[in-house]
Order: sequence, then structure tokens, then C-alpha cells
Amino acid sequence: MAAVSEALLAWYDHNRRRLVWRAAPGETPDPYRVWLSEIMLQQTTTGAAGPYYIRFLERFPTVDALAAADLDEVLRLWAGLGYYARARNLHRCAKLVVERHASRFPETEEALLALPGIGAYTAAAIAAIAFDQPATVVDGNVERVVSRLFALPTPLPQAKPELRRLATTLTPTTRPGDFAQAMMDLGATLCSPTNPACGLCPLRPGCRAHAEGAADRYPARSEKPPKPTRHGTVFWLQRGDGMVLLRRRPERGLLGGMMEVPGTDWTDTPPSPAAVQAAAPMPATWRRLDGVVTHTFTHFHLELTVLTASVRLADARLGTWVAPDDLAAQALPTLFRKVIRLALKSAGRRG
Repeated sequence: MAAVSEALLAWYDHNRRRLVWRAAPGETPDPYRVWLSEIMLQQTTTGAAGPYYIRFLERFPTVDALAAADLDEVLRLWAGLGYYARARNLHRCAKLVVERHASRFPETEEALLALPGIGAYTAAAIAAIAFDQPATVVDGNVERVVSRLFALPTPLPQAKPELRRLATTLTPTTRPGDFAQAMMDLGATLCSPTNPACGLCPLRPGCRAHAEGAADRYPARSEKPPKPTRHGTVFWLQRGDGMVLLRRRPERGLLGGMMEVPGTDWTDTPPSPAAVQAAAPMPATWRRLDGVVTHTFTHFHLELTVLTASVRLADARLGTWVAPDDLAAQALPTLFRKVIRLALKSAGRRG
């Protein structure tokens, strides 16, 4: 398999992508930057992650700076990037690297796996890219390249163990970090999901899928079941002084630790009037706003109805009261920013 790595590295030397977190040729990668980018790239595209990476690096230029930060500030900077457990684990991991590893990231996959938020892929990516360890890095791009190289008929996700085994046979002992990035670049540019540019691919001579004239058929995929739709109601409560009620979600679970507009549980059917009444933060004359807030998570769609009320006085202990002008600075996920936009738009119409 040496021919594969040699051909791919030669191609990479002339065609590598310029990414804000990637070290320039001849530059030693910074493990902190590699780790930060790899955490952000979990479940996120390079285009979406880039601006967040730049903002994080400006605010937290070192792992020590991130470890010393308040979690709320980390969550605020992360808001909109999704999968918020990553942000909480990012903060926890930074603290452990500072406290247990003297602010230096461990170099081995085994030691990296012991840190919060670092799984098999991320550990391999950090070990290979930051420390040039011969670790096999397998993401979706690499799976696609390998499945085509070997024309593996097993569909995803069942094929994942075999794809990892085959990828391991390709990983070189020299320049493994560059090889890992080259595989990802090849998948992201030439070996694309549809209409792959086989004529430009450095691995074309040994690619079985190309030899079959069927690169588009790989990787095969099992049919995904349709996503269910869940429903809920949220409560936009405003005090006489204009302050709006927010609450913090539990640390564990979806959107854990983020701020929210309070509401009902999310259920398979719209909540009953009794459930809505029980979940309301306080008795008030609640009015339904026109429109529905929709959002899609990994495993389900969500539809939220928004009820609004104004009260002269309200218990400060109900949650966190925030001025409308200060809402943008809160650690609010995209879902609840949609709720806020609907509520403010409705208030504007009422004049």
C-alpha cells in the first residue's frame, strides 16, 4: 500500500487546502489549535466552523486561557454551532490538560482518549496531525475514499469496522499527519459524494470502484428511517420593566447548560392544554403568537408554539430576567434565537 501513500502525499504537496487551523508547510502544528479545530469539526462543516474557530482563538489563544474562562462565556461563543455538549467538554478538557498535563496535550491516542469530548476519530486526528504519530484517521471523507478504493459492497454504517481496518493498511509511518489531512482533502475535493473527479485523482490507477466505472455507487448506504416530528410550547414572559424570562437547561441532555425560553417537554404529539398550563412559569393571560418555530436536530424535527404574556410583577426566582437588548449576549442556541425573533417580530407588529 506504499504506492497509495506516496501518490497521495505527492498530490497533497501541490493541492492541500488552505484552512485557518492548518499549519503551513514546514510549520510545526500547535496541538491546542489542532484539538480546537477537531472538536469544532465534529458534526460541522469546515465553512461553518471557520468563523467560530477564529473567534475562539482570538478570545482564548491558549489552553490556559480557555481553562480559566467562565463556562457561560464559552457557551456564548459556541452558540449557533450546535451539539453543545462539545462546548462543555471543550471547557472540561482544557481544565484537565492544564491541571493534569501541565498545559501540554498528551501525544498518544490512548492518553487523548481519556480526555472529555475526545473519541476515537479525534484522538487519532490529534495524534497524527499534531504529533505525527502513525494513527489512522477515519472521518466521512476517508470512509468514502476507502470504500471506493476497495469497492467495498457492505453498506454504511455496517461497513465502518471494515473501512477502519482497510484504512489502517494504508496509513504510512512517514508523514502520517500529512497523509491523514491528504485523505480528508481528497474526499472533500475530488472524491466527492456525487460526480467524483476521477480523472484528476492521484489514486485512480488502484481504485477498484473506478475500474468498475461505478464510483458513484460507493459507499453503499442503508436506507435511513424518516425523522419523527416532536412538538412543544414555549412561554415568552415579559415583566412591566421590559425584562424577559429565560432559564438554564439541565447540564445533561440536549442543549445542556444553555439558556432557553421556558417551555413544555417535547413530545410526539402537541402538548395538551393541561400540560401547557402546568408548564407555564406563572399564571397569566397567555396569548398564542402567529406562526410556529421549526428546527431540525440530528434525530428529529421540532415544532414549537409560542405563547406570550405581560405581567406587572413576577418572582425574580422564576429564572433569569434579561433586557431585550441584552438577549444577543446570552448563551442561547439557535432554536431559542428563532423563538426570540418570532416574539420580537410580533411585538414590533403590535407597535
